[in-house]
Amino acid sequence: MAPLIASLWVLAGSCALVWVLSLVTREYSWVDRLWSVIPVIYLWIFAGAAGFSDLRLNLMAVVVTLWGARLTFNFARKGGYARGGEDYRWAVLRGRMSRAQFQVFNLLFISVYQSIILFLIAMPAFTAFQHRATPFGALDAVLLGLFVAFLVGETIADQQQWAFHEGKRADARAGRESNPRFLQTGLFRFSRHPNFFFEQAQWWVLFVIGAVSAGSLLQWTVAGPVLLTALFIGSTMFTESITSSKYPEYADYRRRTSALVPWFPRSREPRTAEVS
Repeated sequence: MAPLIASLWVLAGSCALVWVLSLVTREYSWVDRLWSVIPVIYLWIFAGAAGFSDLRLNLMAVVVTLWGARLTFNFARKGGYARGGEDYRWAVLRGRMSRAQFQVFNLLFISVYQSIILFLIAMPAFTAFQHRATPFGALDAVLLGLFVAFLVGETIADQQQWAFHEGKRADARAGRESNPRFLQTGLFRFSRHPNFFFEQAQWWVLFVIGAVSAGSLLQWTVAGPVLLTALFIGSTMFTESITSSKYPEYADYRRRTSALVPWFPRSREPRTAEVS
């Protein structure tokens, strides 16, 4: 139980840290800044508690470290760690709430709830730690390969998004309006949020790896990917409400493109001929 207790201390510390920093700086993306770091710490706590002698735990920690490194890089190049690099959605939400309401939201949702999710998505490592006697097998290897495949998919989606927004910034500097005004090509032709899909898929795979070590999918650690998926659903709905208000043509893209799971796009609706 020692690594679990250590992880709970990390959870308590991260909740307190992000809340205090938000009050001091009046920026509310401190959980985002720790998002790629905290799960990595949890995984290595359990791998270390096993003396780094358990292949399954070691590889789980390695792939999550790769996940964290990729996310840290992507977040940094978008200015997420810079002063003022707050998620634009928090400003929108502050405009819809009173100051007191937002501070309650900041404490309970941003600081505590999201930190708990980061704790829970890493807890398949606890399951694997408890079942270290289960030998590493072919299914473990397949699942780890699947995790890496989803990681590659997310990397491609984020790069496509980065390149598109770099193009938009270049257009803005040149005084041109971008066309299209939002990304609809590459992986975004098959999903409106392919990076969200791949992100969630990785944590579902990690859950299954832990469950395989226990010999059953009936594990309490399923709460992690379930709550993460719920978080992404809410985030997607909020993000799309903002995008739809900015770009009327987003409605057509939304109609023909899968929200999350990559799938073949539906055909465009034919234009109705005008009667002269």
